[in-house]
Amino acid sequence: MLNWESMHPRYPQNDENGKLPLLILTHEFHPRKGGIATFAEEMALASSESGFQVEVWAPGGGGNNSEKPWPFTVRRLGMKGSQNLSCLFTLSKEIMSKRKHLRQSTVYLPEPGPISAMLYLQFFKAFLPGKLYLTFHGSEILKYHGKLHHRLLLKKLIEKAERIGVVSTFTRRLLVSRFPDAEHKTVLTPNALPAGFVGIDHSKGVDHRKVVILTVGRLHPRKGQNNILQALNLLPRDERATVECWIVGESRHDPYEREVRRLAEKCDFPVKMWGQLDDDGLRWAYERADIFAMTSINYKKSVEGFGLVYLEASAHGLPIVAHRVGGVAEAVLDKRTGLLVEPGNRKALADAFSALISDRRLRRQLGETGRKWVNQKSWGASVDRLFGLRDAVMES
Repeated sequence: MLNWESMHPRYPQNDENGKLPLLILTHEFHPRKGGIATFAEEMALASSESGFQVEVWAPGGGGNNSEKPWPFTVRRLGMKGSQNLSCLFTLSKEIMSKRKHLRQSTVYLPEPGPISAMLYLQFFKAFLPGKLYLTFHGSEILKYHGKLHHRLLLKKLIEKAERIGVVSTFTRRLLVSRFPDAEHKTVLTPNALPAGFVGIDHSKGVDHRKVVILTVGRLHPRKGQNNILQALNLLPRDERATVECWIVGESRHDPYEREVRRLAEKCDFPVKMWGQLDDDGLRWAYERADIFAMTSINYKKSVEGFGLVYLEASAHGLPIVAHRVGGVAEAVLDKRTGLLVEPGNRKALADAFSALISDRRLRRQLGETGRKWVNQKSWGASVDRLFGLRDAVMES
């Protein structure tokens, strides 16, 4: 029976390119959906393309049939991929049992799950990797800072990190304001389109009986689907008669889902709640949409650090309506790829929808600009910055 030692008998210090093997530890990875899962997957792919010998430790998938033909090793662990104690314990146990391999590897923690595990293991020299890299997305910074012992533990872990990635300048400001020691080792590693992503060209327009307004995201107060419905209800009746709202996303907050459904029932225009769609279903929804909207808000200690879904909407040639909150202004260029509105200003949000609903030419202009802009982004550039393949430490 194969064991870890027989598969990795010599623990090489460097691969043929002179780099330490790169271990990426994550609680979120394919086949799981979501921005962080996509981020971890794309950084692994881009790291492999940059010449790293990559191995990903990820939660158990849906069986062999769900696995992609990865150009790197994926080691599935017996955990579901949440942030609960069971998953933290499982990952911590794996780190301890494979400690010799970690000590002779570069270890990258791209999201809060593995960072939380390493907070405690960092005090045992035997479990520290050869080099350590971290990425922060936004909300986790506030959560770590909110508890004194987590604050102190993360401060120590930041000191041990070679370099820290952030997905937006907003996230960088948030991190440095709470953990100043991170300032001089932080680099921008923004999202880009997933590998092989093919957008839709809406430049010729698609004739609909209705203007379809699409929102994609988990049903959660931070994602703000209720703001969209409330703003659309402020439109004049004749304008409301021209629209249809599509809500795509799984529910992770039952009381909020009930609130959204109650609002939908009161609307005098069609509201379709599709739930979670697979890739083909989601592409079908984007093909038929005219406007993309996601009106995120700051909710308790949860913030929108960037928003990969905005890039995907732009890649499909859709104009965007969003709130100017968190790092959204770095994913949606105001008056160039979409319209940004201050959160809480429902009248201004309704006006933004009205401007796009009534002006097909404006929709095409913003959508086409967004499609060109987003295709200039690259995961490879983020890998270069994070691992120091080129000098790109962020300026203040």
